[in-house]
Amino acid sequence: MPTFYPPQKIKISQNQKSIFLAGSIDMGNAIDWQQEVITHYKENENFCFLNPRRKDWDSSWEQTIENIHFNKQVTWELDALEQADLIVFYFAPTSKAPISLLELGLFARNKNVIVCCPTGYWRKGNVDIVCQRFEVRQVESLEELIKEIKINFENH
Repeated sequence: MPTFYPPQKIKISQNQKSIFLAGSIDMGNAIDWQQEVITHYKENENFCFLNPRRKDWDSSWEQTIENIHFNKQVTWELDALEQADLIVFYFAPTSKAPISLLELGLFARNKNVIVCCPTGYWRKGNVDIVCQRFEVRQVESLEELIKEIKINFENH
């Protein structure tokens, strides 16, 4: 099962459903929940994952439009979000994930989205209200999120 990371070119085959793994990274300080999802589906050739957790991220990169590395990262993420058949969000209670909040705001209305925002996340109320407003599916745990990915594609 292919997994694409920035800045790789994304090549999705026609028989695959693409899943963008949005959510807590916090400059590498959050748990690697993305890998947990990918590992669970490693035998499933029907999925491909778009994982923004860059393997060679350098926290010294200046986060400006002029910084080519940073610009490519953000552009890759926006392109991947737009291409994805499904966007899953995981908001870890131990993280802030401000960019993921931005991405939820950008895509909650127009995309196939599933959100996991456990109790303890600092902006859980905001996430819950956005999900309610735009009828976004929510689950309570990472384990439920992993199960919901498969259910999503069985029902579509």
